Amino acid sequence: MSGKTKIHSVNKDVFFSWFKVILISVLLLSGSSYYLFSQLSSTLESLTETRSFILTITITYENRSPQRKIWNLTETERAISLFMNNSWQTVYVLNASYPISEIRKDDDGNPIAYLSFPESIIPSEENLTYQISYRIILKPHSLPVINENNSGSLNDIPRNLKSLYCRDDGPWQMTRKEIRDLAFRIRGNETNVLTLLKRYIQWIKGKISYRAQDLPQYPLETLNVESGDCDDQANLLIAFCRTVGIPAYLQIGCIYLPGRDYKTVHWDKHWILRLTRIGWHGWAMVYVPPWGWLPVDLTYAPGVSSNPMNAIRKAAVAIYPVAQYANITETDYIAYSRSYRKFLLSNGFRIYESNVMSEETERYSQREGFRLPRLYIFVCSSVFVSSIVRTSLAIKRLFCTAKWSKLANAYK
Repeated sequence: MSGKTKIHSVNKDVFFSWFKVILISVLLLSGSSYYLFSQLSSTLESLTETRSFILTITITYENRSPQRKIWNLTETERAISLFMNNSWQTVYVLNASYPISEIRKDDDGNPIAYLSFPESIIPSEENLTYQISYRIILKPHSLPVINENNSGSLNDIPRNLKSLYCRDDGPWQMTRKEIRDLAFRIRGNETNVLTLLKRYIQWIKGKISYRAQDLPQYPLETLNVESGDCDDQANLLIAFCRTVGIPAYLQIGCIYLPGRDYKTVHWDKHWILRLTRIGWHGWAMVYVPPWGWLPVDLTYAPGVSSNPMNAIRKAAVAIYPVAQYANITETDYIAYSRSYRKFLLSNGFRIYESNVMSEETERYSQREGFRLPRLYIFVCSSVFVSSIVRTSLAIKRLFCTAKWSKLANAYK
């Protein structure tokens, strides 16, 4: 990976570029959620020690326009995600087939990068391919012990969190009468946050069945068809929570699934996806005092129907090798995914995507020493060499100063 990297804060021209990252996430959710849902008992190993993985994403943009249109590449096609970094997850970019020109943060606070392609267009009957590789290091972590007796009330939630995560932004349709009436009807007079969350989980598990599809649904659509996949059900829960004053947002991540190789076709064959040893998943993040942010997994965690608290205690991100990819706190990714589908189909453009995730041969904890990616070695080496040069120059200056001082004293 080469090229000068500039870091900027988000501005308006980033808005649609970021949706490219969200769009990929949505397609991955739609393409793999059913597999996750049906195979959870036989494919996963709990994360009990630090483990390291390599994720390689390859994307080809192909111009098959019947009208021989030119595909003008925008920031939408150049954007890639940089994942999250926190106390239990570290993600590095190992290699990229094109230089990274800029790094920014989107409206949801996620880091994204932009690749510098050699050309800004794809002529008819031609294509462009790029590849990005990440190293993902996951450490075991645990959730706090939760129970309804120790849960705080709605009044215990900080006002600043309510103002940020209970707004009528994004895809959650909080102003729709059907959503508001139902959220308050399920709530009743209850103010205990964990009890409220339990009620919403029970209602969704009892009324909404699992169904995968090409495009994400708005909460009202999920209610009307009484079905939805992982992010559809999570978004319905988020809508309920935000409506009654409980902060919530959507989180997306990838799960390591050894032995899996799965191909799926979307959008009338305009988006073709191959997933190898990886599945993509979405869940809600909900603020519950006094414990803070907790994952609520409605479609992957086992035993939720019999015990709603399992949606938290057995959430995939809490116990399995799951890399947190991005947060969705305010952007309406559903609207853009539909718009981008229309864009591809109307122009005859196609996207071929391959995701391959592999665990590194030796477990991270067994290594004698962890080898940083080449980019970071180069940076560290440059800093080290620069320090030596600066030190040498400083010593030389001191020597020269002392020498001339000695000469000056000799002539006094």
